[in-house]
Amino acid sequence: MKPARIIVLIIAVVAGGIAALLAGRSDPPPPAPVVQMETAEVLIASTDIGLGSTVSAQDMRWQIWPAAGIGSNFIRKTDQPDAIEQLAGSIARAPFSSGEPIRESKLIKGTGGGYMAAILPSGMRAISVEVSPETGAGGFILPNDHVDVILSRRDRAAERSNGGIEVHTSEIILANVRVLAIDQTVEEKSGQRVVIGKTATLELTPRQAETLAVSRQLGTLSLALRSIVDFSNNKPEAATEDTGRQGGVNVVRFGVSTTATAK
Repeated sequence: MKPARIIVLIIAVVAGGIAALLAGRSDPPPPAPVVQMETAEVLIASTDIGLGSTVSAQDMRWQIWPAAGIGSNFIRKTDQPDAIEQLAGSIARAPFSSGEPIRESKLIKGTGGGYMAAILPSGMRAISVEVSPETGAGGFILPNDHVDVILSRRDRAAERSNGGIEVHTSEIILANVRVLAIDQTVEEKSGQRVVIGKTATLELTPRQAETLAVSRQLGTLSLALRSIVDFSNNKPEAATEDTGRQGGVNVVRFGVSTTATAK
């Protein structure tokens, strides 16, 4: 072998050895730091809980939740470790979906009364009124809708002043009241769109309940379904409130009464 080739071969072997040595000595890059997300255990519904249902311990469980997404009204295990035992037996004032955090404001401890008494806000009354498809918006009124209550009756005083001609009047006696239930249905289920019942239970103040009770004796009551925009946006009443007397009690009127005279 020629000396020149031997020199080239020696240089190649030495260069390869130096490269291998340098590669072996280089340290691997440090791993990227792992960001630890702060979490906490919150109480959630383990199944769907319906309005007015009694909540059992099996309906609730603890769930790890990102701390940044925990609201001030969520129940933390670190704050209330016995929350499941304490809240078991409560009545749901509003429905819960499976996986939804439990909030105490939507629960109330039952004291032997029925669920309707439990879900009523403080100071309000539940009173029922008979309805039919003709007087209840064709059966399209559902629980939690808002309605106006209209009284239609014969005006005897006007008939006497008009020479005995039959006179009928119609006026809104209660405006923007919430429907608690239709018969025994207190919430919409299975996507139903129509509840044809014989009785609507309304949420009223004590004075409104008195007005409704007397109005039953004066004529026919009808429910006028309001747009969801009217009450979801707290839209104010367009009509002014006027207080008069009818049948010996105060009756609150909204708007102007319409009068129809029979020919």
